Amino acid sequence: MKILIVLTIALITSGLTIAQQVDKETKVMDGFPASRESQVSFQNYRDYPFNKWSFRNMGAPMHVLMIPRSGAVHIFKESKINDVGNMPVTSEVGKSSSFESVFKDNDADGVIVVHNDTILYENYWNGLSKDYQHIWFSMTKSLTNTALGILVSQNKIDLSASPVQYVPELKGTPWERTTIQNVLNMSTALGYTESYTDTTSFFYKYYGNATHFFPVPGGDSNPETATVLGTYDFLEKKATQNNSLEPGYKFEYNSSNTDVISWIMAKVTGKPINEFIQENIWAKIGAEHDAYIATDNAYTAVAAGGMNSTLRDVALYGTLILNRGKIDEKQLVPAEWIDEPLNLTAADKERYARNGIYKESGFPFIAYKNFWWILDETKGEYVALGIHGQVIYINRSSNLVIAFFSSQPNASAAGTTNLFSKLNACRELSKKIIE
Repeated sequence: MKILIVLTIALITSGLTIAQQVDKETKVMDGFPASRESQVSFQNYRDYPFNKWSFRNMGAPMHVLMIPRSGAVHIFKESKINDVGNMPVTSEVGKSSSFESVFKDNDADGVIVVHNDTILYENYWNGLSKDYQHIWFSMTKSLTNTALGILVSQNKIDLSASPVQYVPELKGTPWERTTIQNVLNMSTALGYTESYTDTTSFFYKYYGNATHFFPVPGGDSNPETATVLGTYDFLEKKATQNNSLEPGYKFEYNSSNTDVISWIMAKVTGKPINEFIQENIWAKIGAEHDAYIATDNAYTAVAAGGMNSTLRDVALYGTLILNRGKIDEKQLVPAEWIDEPLNLTAADKERYARNGIYKESGFPFIAYKNFWWILDETKGEYVALGIHGQVIYINRSSNLVIAFFSSQPNASAAGTTNLFSKLNACRELSKKIIE
């Protein structure tokens, strides 16, 4: 990871982004049918510039399940006086720019700004539009947590219990010795680290293959022969623990924790998480379009990163969070649960700080709790974050939601100047709104 950070910084300080290192003549899905050299495939769908097409067409390289909308559509008001795009902001590297240019120049596919339920600004690039779905990646984790809160409020899930209490198959796995709250805080002391680029890593080879998110040479996805077919197989049969570390002590981001939560929810409700989200959130939120979610090799929805929707519907979900679980006078999720990530203790901050790599990489966050990244709990400023630059930025103090999709070349948020330039622009805009 440190090599990636150094490379990113070196390219930017020399005036070139990683995106600009790619052949500018590279064409994607060129012709009918597309030429072989321009063809998007499962092998290259996360590679730049192929991702600019695949991220808004994820049903092509991936398996997906539908999450249909229902009922009346929530109608955002739209401002007729719109100067947000021209607002001056400062990029991560200290360069003055406009709000719009920061996003356009840093691989954004779309950005929307909603203040007081009014769209102040909305723009799209790279073929995306307000009617196209786009992959959320790990923003999906925050949605999973929102859905979990419904069951917690119904006293169907005890956060102090071990996951084994609900999923007996997890007995003997790393999750037997921890609590569900530790799972939500990514402090489960696992024996492997997350990597999206190291094809030789344990995480890439086994978890990546099980989720059907990474093209793994020799990976077995045949239900008749695969020992580890899907994510739940990985949790039960392959995951390892760090015996020198106690659960709850240190924050270590690992997507497989989210799959534990989705399995618990499936056991409690008797239905897969995509159906639970559809029935309890998507069909009630006033979504404008259907959503869909990518699956693992066993056609189980990937709660760690599979959600796809339009950007306006992302902003609508963000508005649900901003309004403490309420939308159009309907309380879909208990306000107390929505508030919980912001109820930080000293222990929450210490747990996050014990993992120094995030501070070294320039992360601006002060904590990670309940699948949310916290910027400032006093302002109610926090973020749902996905690799390649997918973000829901929420700021209660300015009553603001900003959502954006990107197709950044690099698959790690750490040290990613183009991601943090966009996040900085969001934070600067939130300050200007309340001035």
